[in-house]
Amino acid sequence: MKKRIIALLVLLIVCYSCGEKKSAETTTETEYTEGSITLSEAQFTNSGMTLGSLEEKSFPVTIAVNGMIDVPPENRAVVNATLGGYIKRTPLLIGDVVKKGQLLVTVENPEFITLQQEYMEVKQQLAYLKSEYDRQQTLMDEKITSQKSLLRAESEYKSAYAKYKGLKKQLQMLNISSAEVEKGNISSVASIFAPIGGSITQVNISKGSYVSPASPILEIIDNDHIHLELSVFEKDIMNIKKGQPIRFRIPEASKKIFQAEVYLIGTSIDENRTIKVHAHLKKEGANNFLTGMFVDAEIITENTTAKAVASAAIVEQDDKFYILRKLDQKANTYNFETIEIQPGKVFEGYTEIKNADSFSTSDRFLTKGAFDVFGE
Repeated sequence: MKKRIIALLVLLIVCYSCGEKKSAETTTETEYTEGSITLSEAQFTNSGMTLGSLEEKSFPVTIAVNGMIDVPPENRAVVNATLGGYIKRTPLLIGDVVKKGQLLVTVENPEFITLQQEYMEVKQQLAYLKSEYDRQQTLMDEKITSQKSLLRAESEYKSAYAKYKGLKKQLQMLNISSAEVEKGNISSVASIFAPIGGSITQVNISKGSYVSPASPILEIIDNDHIHLELSVFEKDIMNIKKGQPIRFRIPEASKKIFQAEVYLIGTSIDENRTIKVHAHLKKEGANNFLTGMFVDAEIITENTTAKAVASAAIVEQDDKFYILRKLDQKANTYNFETIEIQPGKVFEGYTEIKNADSFSTSDRFLTKGAFDVFGE
């Protein structure tokens, strides 16, 4: 029995010792005193902390604007029917890519037959009227006919010729070959071809539907050359100049920052007291931008330089901002002091320090891991 009690006591002592050892190992190595923090070398290394100093950085002065991705007018085409009719064939859908001159739709209308008949009648009359006009000129030269007869023949011929040219032009606009009509090949169908290459963005018809000349059938947009259309408020427009760089992003699609440049500045103010600014994109072909995408942009009007530190070095607590400045490094420990700062502009991972005059060029700061230290 005594042996059992002794064994139990030994086991309890061993467990207690292990617990004390484990507790000592898991205790944080960060020590705090008022206004200062001490880190062990192991904690500094294992947490991937780094030191840095104040650097002279460039901070742009920007104007925040918004706008959208757009294309030039010549890269956008709304397709209409020259004359009204019923859609006979429409093989395309939104998103289809077409080439310039590709067949889009065919339109059928009995009026097309009447137009071709009139063309053929005038064409036939024209030969006779031309012959009569030439005959009257010959008779006039020989003083056999009167001036009135010559003028009447001339008028009839030229009127018929004008009508012939007009009808031929209408057939051309309907993409109906006048040469085929002259051969007797009359059709009730007119074809509509793509005026530009690009993607179909709107389809407003279906097979059998009637379209008038004022009704848009399709819309085609060529995204080979896209640009930004930005709206700048009246108060900022005097600071905008051609060639200024622009940083923008597509807030609904990506956090990536893209580059552009001011190309044209509008000369009139719209009803919202804004001026349109046209900007060209850099490396526009490298991204899949779509017409109509909304953009948030910053136009860089000038650049200033200031003392700055990596933004990761700054920690906010109770609406105040702090950084950790290294005091010294002793055996296996780093000693830091907490200093309140006045942050300024932020750009590309660096923050301006407005009270940088209170630091020296030799000061070193905890630039990575500061938030973890303050959070402990």
